[in-house]
Amino acid sequence: MTAGAARVVADGWGWRYAGRRLPAVSDVSFVIEPGERVLLLGASGAGKSTLLTGIAGLLGDAEEGERSGSLLVDGLDPERQRGRIGLVLQDPDAGVVLSRVGDDVAFGCENLAVPADEIPERVQEALDAVGLDVPPDRRTAALSGGQKQRLALAGALAMRPGLLLLDEPTANLDPDGVREIRASVERVVEATGATLVVIEHRTAIWADLMTRVIVVGADGGLLADGAPAEVFDAYGDALAEAGVWVPGHPVALPVLPAADAAPAGEGAVLAARALAVSRDRRTAVQSGLDLAVPGSAATVIVGPNGAGKSTLALTLAGLLDPLSGTVEAAEGLRGRRGLRPSAWSSRELLTRIGMVFQDPEHQFLTQTVRDELAVGPRALGWPGARVDDVVDALLERLGLTALAAANPFTLSGGQKRRLSVATVLAAAPAVVVLDEPTFGQDRRGWIGIVGLLQEEIARGTTVIAVTHDEEVIRHLGGHRIPLAPADAARTEEAA
Repeated sequence: MTAGAARVVADGWGWRYAGRRLPAVSDVSFVIEPGERVLLLGASGAGKSTLLTGIAGLLGDAEEGERSGSLLVDGLDPERQRGRIGLVLQDPDAGVVLSRVGDDVAFGCENLAVPADEIPERVQEALDAVGLDVPPDRRTAALSGGQKQRLALAGALAMRPGLLLLDEPTANLDPDGVREIRASVERVVEATGATLVVIEHRTAIWADLMTRVIVVGADGGLLADGAPAEVFDAYGDALAEAGVWVPGHPVALPVLPAADAAPAGEGAVLAARALAVSRDRRTAVQSGLDLAVPGSAATVIVGPNGAGKSTLALTLAGLLDPLSGTVEAAEGLRGRRGLRPSAWSSRELLTRIGMVFQDPEHQFLTQTVRDELAVGPRALGWPGARVDDVVDALLERLGLTALAAANPFTLSGGQKRRLSVATVLAAAPAVVVLDEPTFGQDRRGWIGIVGLLQEEIARGTTVIAVTHDEEVIRHLGGHRIPLAPADAARTEEAA
């Protein structure tokens, strides 16, 4: 049990990151009473994650930025209350501290000086609560993005905090995982009475658990604050226009037709034969794959967390060598070293197959958003005027124009994702491979990305997307590659 639920008070609070002209969040005032369950909403870039990090006491000192107003947890600065606060960050990799699962979950307890004989029980309870069914000695580096998300939540739950802060806790999870995390959080807050604050674009998942919705305005202050039903009924249209996912508000995009069967081999842009894929070059996460990717259409890779979807995507993109078997491109994409993408040079890949990684920061190279978008076109030797036209169009299309001079690493999670998609599209490759392309997106950002991918398909681009988002799957249509759980795949191979 916790030592009592926490109370949070913000009075005109704001924060401006060092080096940024405008504040990330400003003039926010509210009182969250002990035991309240708050859904924190707002458009991408409105400062939700900054606010949550501020409540956790992790924003840093004056060298990191400038604060205004006050923000208190149980009447004290959050920095003095860290043992009372459990935080799960938007980026699951950022929450991994140690190399083994059990040690990582135990880390917070050890820092709080929990008696050593209590820690193993807490670790196992937390792993069970989030449905992370792996041995405690499993290497954290071997976990998928969705499994790391569960790991981060387990680490927070093991501390039994009085205030639980969750930033997009289901963003990388498969549908079963979403339901498990939602249920586990509900069990924890009901058992402990802890105060809960959740940032989540999937509002429908959490709305019935919450007692309150607070909506942060992109230009400061709050757009709305009240009971979920009251807020959505009174402000639903305005919130949807501002980028908030409001239950029952559909998006105005066409639904492309699905194709249940794989295309004929002769129509494939990429084809795999007897393919086995692996991250460590030793253990196959999937094997015996025979598949074909149709041109000028979408192919969506689906399956549970840990099934090897990202590994397959990286292999199709030529960034991982097959463990066995082959991946070959169509004759029209032939490189100097043949048809196998893993043998191509980086320049050849740039115009043939572009990859959007699951973690956007893994592909950032420059100091400004504008320069980031220009990397590919400049590498291809395009004239300056053409580069500027492409960059300006993508900035406008994905709502990044006002951030053109910002450092990519200072953007919000949703803004980073939009930038990562745009950097790949800037070079106009024939094939685009995207790993969770709509991760962290508000309603406007989601429509912008999915609409842009639909336009790319109409222009003849081949799109391969790894996603758990049922609406992305529905709106992109096309071909499906379903992957079985990795353990099931290995069992079938052994049989």
